[in-house]
Amino acid sequence: MKGKRNSPQQIIRKLREAERLKADGQSIGQICQTLEVSEQTYHRWKGAYGSIPGDAMKRLKNLEIENVRLKKAVADLTLDKQIIEESMRGKW
Repeated sequence: MKGKRNSPQQIIRKLREAERLKADGQSIGQICQTLEVSEQTYHRWKGAYGSIPGDAMKRLKNLEIENVRLKKAVADLTLDKQIIEESMRGKW
C-alpha cells in the first residue's frame, strides 16, 4: 500500500510543526502520530530537509517552475524538429 506523497513545501511545514511540538515537550513518537508519518519517514525528512532555510525553499520552488517551463519548451522544439524532418523526407 503506497502512502501519501508530500511536496517539499509540505514536508518543511510539517518539520516546523514537529520542532514546535518538540519544544512543547512531546516525544518523537507523539510528534509522528500528530504528523501522521512513521518515525523512519520523520528522520529521513529531517536529514534531507531539516537544514533548508526559508529563502532556499523559495528558490527551490522557482527552480521547479522554471524546470517545467523548460521541459515544455524542449517538447515543443522536439515536435517542430520531427515535423520538419518528415516534410524534408516527403512522406506527407
